[in-house]
Amino acid sequence: MSDSRPGWDEYFLRIALVVASRSTCLRRHVGAVIVRDHYMVSTGYNGAPRGVPHCAEVGCLRERLGIPSGERHEMCRGSHGEINALSQAAAMGVSTAGGILYCTHEPCSFCTKALINGGIREMVFLNPYPDELARALRREAGVLSRQVSLEALSMEKEGPKAPEGTGREG
Repeated sequence: MSDSRPGWDEYFLRIALVVASRSTCLRRHVGAVIVRDHYMVSTGYNGAPRGVPHCAEVGCLRERLGIPSGERHEMCRGSHGEINALSQAAAMGVSTAGGILYCTHEPCSFCTKALINGGIREMVFLNPYPDELARALRREAGVLSRQVSLEALSMEKEGPKAPEGTGREG
């Protein structure tokens, strides 16, 4: 009997993709999951802080100001998914020390600094982000960092089929 369950990377990266679906950013949907000992301790997606109107409601400040992707991160109404995952853990009193970040996108230098300070020891992501400073900081801090391709997630793999007669065979 073969084990058809997804591996840990695939499992948590798929969850990060679902988390990203909650994003309120008009430019990019990012989802982040922080894991310790194979247990999720927090999740986060990019968007405006609690109680603040979302960009979908008021428009994109970065678009209005003509700020290119990867520049001037502070000029945005939203917080990155990685920062929101760290904030959620802090708000719930959960340690992230020794954890692994699974993210739809490679963390920027701003997020990388916060993740290093939060004790994250490894970062696994799907989509690269053009930030050489972030990569240098991870190397200097000894934080493992690796990209996993969407193809490696074997997204065509499906779980067990529904029993006959449930209307879900299609």
